[in-house]
Amino acid sequence: MKILHIISSGGMYGAEAVILNLSRTLNEISHSSVLGVFSNSANPNLQLHEAAAKEHIESHLIPCTGQIDRTVVASIRTLAARTNADVVHAHGYKADIYTYLALRRSLIPLVSTCHTWYDNDLFVSLYGMADRMVLRNFAAIVAVSDEVKLRLLKAGVREDKIRLVQNGIDLRPFDNATPSLRGNTPSNHAPIVGLVGRLAYEKGVDIFLRAAASVLVELPSTKFVVVGEGPDRDKLESLIDELKIRESVSMLGRRDDMPSVYASLAIMVSASRQEGLPIAILEGMASRRPILATAVGAVPTIVLDGRTGELLPPENVEALASSIVNLLRDPSRQESLGSAARKLVEEKFAAERMTVDYLHVYEDAISTRAKSTAKSFAPAPTQGKAK
Repeated sequence: MKILHIISSGGMYGAEAVILNLSRTLNEISHSSVLGVFSNSANPNLQLHEAAAKEHIESHLIPCTGQIDRTVVASIRTLAARTNADVVHAHGYKADIYTYLALRRSLIPLVSTCHTWYDNDLFVSLYGMADRMVLRNFAAIVAVSDEVKLRLLKAGVREDKIRLVQNGIDLRPFDNATPSLRGNTPSNHAPIVGLVGRLAYEKGVDIFLRAAASVLVELPSTKFVVVGEGPDRDKLESLIDELKIRESVSMLGRRDDMPSVYASLAIMVSASRQEGLPIAILEGMASRRPILATAVGAVPTIVLDGRTGELLPPENVEALASSIVNLLRDPSRQESLGSAARKLVEEKFAAERMTVDYLHVYEDAISTRAKSTAKSFAPAPTQGKAK
């Protein structure tokens, strides 16, 4: 089976990690995964395309100028034909809409994964409304969590089209990774607390930084790192200066050595206000890191409170700071939580399980499309002759 993935990427984040993990595993079991990555004129964000090339995963760029570019429709149509795709799998509202416009009259079944979405401004809200209308015409729509499934149902997507597939990761890169951040601290023994995510309001990076300021009052040698890029970087840099914690906080931007970054952390924090099923948390758990996370979205299904990490209320600086201090003072608990986290990921969130689930989705989509096509071309029933 050949699957063509289409995405307008904002950088190397959760959806991109899913595509790489899925493509890698599909190719290893004799299927074929091909990528079509938008090259947006304003923000190209070609990291996924470059990462795929390094792993010898076939990837093609789709030039896109501005928010609306009619040439993209022709590019997707041509790419689908050239790659002889059995299924086209779109990721994200922009990819959904363009893929539908390109292939709505094609016999190729369309699948979409709704990783999550945020209606944080008018333009994104309008795109989101158009996306949900388009999704009703796809053969199958994958939700990564129950919360996303509920939003799809409220948007009018038929329940029989929705499939729940939890994210999975390739565990191999996180085995025996060497810490890479020790050199960033004055002392190799200073504990590092980290947050990995897009620098945007929904990720709660500001909450993390305010909690860091409180922790430093009690444990001044602690170091904090934020890994990721995003639109709020300037605001967050200003907040660091306002809190007077510049010497203890590093904004590391995008990193290409994430297994080594996770291996450097004493604790990993997710302070999100909104989430789906975050890949960063799964990667931290695969790295045996204890997780402190806000109980939003599907996070409570992977961070089991008191077993694989600790769950906290969102928007609560004091609770997060207190949990960080208590966990830093208890190395044995750090180790036990981290070991349990790794075990859970091995059992339930490996890429192999995710890939099998997606193959079932693709097979169902092909079958559904074939039945729909056969019905469309079936001859009309003839009228019986009058006696």
